[in-house]
Amino acid sequence: MPEGDVKSTLRRKCRAERDRFVAAMAPGQKALAFSHLPSPLAKLCLKGTVVAGYISIGSEADPSHLLAGAASQGCIIALPHVTSKVSPMRFLHWSAGEPLEMGPFGLSQPLADAPEVRPDIILAPLVAFDTRLMRLGQGAGHYDRALSLLENSAAIGIAWSIQEVDLVPTDPWDIPLDAILTEKSWISR
Repeated sequence: MPEGDVKSTLRRKCRAERDRFVAAMAPGQKALAFSHLPSPLAKLCLKGTVVAGYISIGSEADPSHLLAGAASQGCIIALPHVTSKVSPMRFLHWSAGEPLEMGPFGLSQPLADAPEVRPDIILAPLVAFDTRLMRLGQGAGHYDRALSLLENSAAIGIAWSIQEVDLVPTDPWDIPLDAILTEKSWISR
């Protein structure tokens, strides 16, 4: 099976498993997941650090409490801004309560004229991950392209534990994460 087909098949399977997992969670359990900065992440969130997150879609792990925790420690918060499948993703400054606009792929993102910032820490969504800290994303390559330009930024995947797979199929341009945070653990090198 060609590599692209393997990734597409894995994406469908993992999204369905993630949907089932989140649907079966008790409301209190879901609310507690990712509700505070774990100590390895809190240590990175120094005042003035730029932390990029995302607004979750559907059953994605929601980093909103992590972003709020980082902001309370004096971090600058950013969200991705995407205009098309092929355009580079930019990270724009955003504060809780500021307006968001709908972007492609159902993304909620800062207004296009918000100041662009360079993230020190990127909290990245994902569809699947493995113990090598490889990430399977949505398939457009936005995060891999962004991470290739942000070599000194810490890339941390945010995922449910059910999203771990034995092996994420990779291409030469896929970039490993520095760590992954699930509702159960912090996984790093």
